[in-house]
Amino acid sequence: MTTTTLNEVAADEGALSTLRRGLRLSPEFRAGLTGTLLLALVATAGRVVVPIAVQQTLDKGLSDTGAPHTAFIRTAVLLCAVAVLVTAVSAYAMNVRLYKTTEGGLAALRVKAFRHVHDLSMLTQNGERRGALVSRVTGDVDQISQFMQFGGLMIIVSLGQLAVASVLMLVYSWPLALLVWAAFLPLTFALRRFQRLVSAAYTRVRERMGDLLAAVSESVVGAPVIRAYASEERTAERVDATVDEHRRAQTRAQGLVAMTFPTSEMVAAAATAAVVVAGTLLGVGGHLTAGELVAFLFLVTLFVSPMQTATETLNEAQNAIAGWRRVLGVLDTVPDVADPGEAGQTLPRGPIEVRFEEVGFAYPGGPPVLHGVNAAIAPRSRVAIVGQTGSGKTTFAKLLTRLMDPVSGRVLVDGVPLDRVRFSSLRERVVMVPQDGFLFDATLADNVRYGRPGATDGELAAAIAELGLADWLDGLPRGLDTPVGQRGESLSAGERQLVALARAYVAAPDLLVLDEATSAVDPATEVRIQRALDGVTRGRTAISIAHRLSTAEAADEVIVFDAGRIVQRGPHAELVAVPGVYADLHRSWIAQRSI
Repeated sequence: MTTTTLNEVAADEGALSTLRRGLRLSPEFRAGLTGTLLLALVATAGRVVVPIAVQQTLDKGLSDTGAPHTAFIRTAVLLCAVAVLVTAVSAYAMNVRLYKTTEGGLAALRVKAFRHVHDLSMLTQNGERRGALVSRVTGDVDQISQFMQFGGLMIIVSLGQLAVASVLMLVYSWPLALLVWAAFLPLTFALRRFQRLVSAAYTRVRERMGDLLAAVSESVVGAPVIRAYASEERTAERVDATVDEHRRAQTRAQGLVAMTFPTSEMVAAAATAAVVVAGTLLGVGGHLTAGELVAFLFLVTLFVSPMQTATETLNEAQNAIAGWRRVLGVLDTVPDVADPGEAGQTLPRGPIEVRFEEVGFAYPGGPPVLHGVNAAIAPRSRVAIVGQTGSGKTTFAKLLTRLMDPVSGRVLVDGVPLDRVRFSSLRERVVMVPQDGFLFDATLADNVRYGRPGATDGELAAAIAELGLADWLDGLPRGLDTPVGQRGESLSAGERQLVALARAYVAAPDLLVLDEATSAVDPATEVRIQRALDGVTRGRTAISIAHRLSTAEAADEVIVFDAGRIVQRGPHAELVAVPGVYADLHRSWIAQRSI
């Protein structure tokens, strides 16, 4: 069986390699890149106009008598102003193009990562803490966004400025140009080695951020339990610990980056001093004019600025690359429950026949949960699955709805193996009502029509009436427009299950799987649920999993699980009359009801 945890891109993978892979997976980032680079070249080339103007003014604008050539200077200033204006317009256009491109690419990346998360099996999703998983799609992509729009922009401009300044320095004085490069060459090699340390440090920062979001989101969602058990202090200590771990990781990463700032400053100062000394000597020897020396010093400033920018953007770059690695970790994770897509089969409408053939299953790293299960369920039959907790009945339901795939054997619907059925067809024909009856933070109508978005309010009301729930709907403060709250917390547990049943009924599946659909409700609500169940299951194949055996009493057939095996099967009246697991379960249930 494949791994159920998200892949992690190796922290020692080169930054350029990570960027290349990221850009391959997000081609939107490359849209219009050539035009953006040309604008960047114009914007950076304009920055050398001032040094050239200064050099020309000093060398040609002043006559031997000391009187300025006014016309020449005026022309030089005018041309300089035009160049600066063109530079400003080009920089603006470059920024706009870059923002549009990066926003489009980041939106596509976020959507791609989000959809891939949904393609992953329940086992894979459960192997990752919810907050940490959300942080990969939100916080990590945001970190990429900050770098692409600001750090990335600075890198593009800096590279262009570096290239233009280098060419002009070579034109004015190749010995001085080599001197400047020689001063910065050791720093360039040192930064490349240093980058690996910073990369690993920022990978830990992104991981700690995921832990922090997971701890905070869990404490918010679990607030009622935390208050009920007066564990606010323990929860606060746990959150504080994750905050402190993130702080330490962030401090260490920033400390490493901070080491580069004074280093680059010292190298820049040494390069400037060396140019002044060597340039003066060249000037004395007649190899360099005063204007060329002053212009060269301007160019050194333009050259040094990108080198310093490189150290400043190292912080953002490594943080972004660490985030990109985590996003790539999501995209690199191959779904172990995959949609066959166009190669798959579409099942015709109608009551479904189900068959399990020698099905075995084990959760990763755990013992087998199901052992060679064989079962056939006829169309339009209502079957109850019962058994002690941990007997394998819920796993049976998840395999039937293909939330997971078996380790051995196969599950078939209408004679077709589940792994060959298109998800679109499977989800249309097979609906599972989970134990918690999860509701979205919207109105009751929005939740009921979730399985059929096109249903009108009139159709929803009619469906609820057909399930015998019209009186319950009339008793709600705003009827179908009643807000259910986050996770349906404005409703009781029983009411949430009623909404979940109504949602399944409106979706009109051919096979309905109900997991613990009558658990943890009061007797009056249980009567409503049982009435709704009769309506939901009528005319379709229905498989119900419940601890309350009233569902089993009303079923056509009961399948009894024990220790991952089917140990009994038959109508309720037959099973309860013979000694065995079912009779013991039924006797225990009756005893609990009489208390």
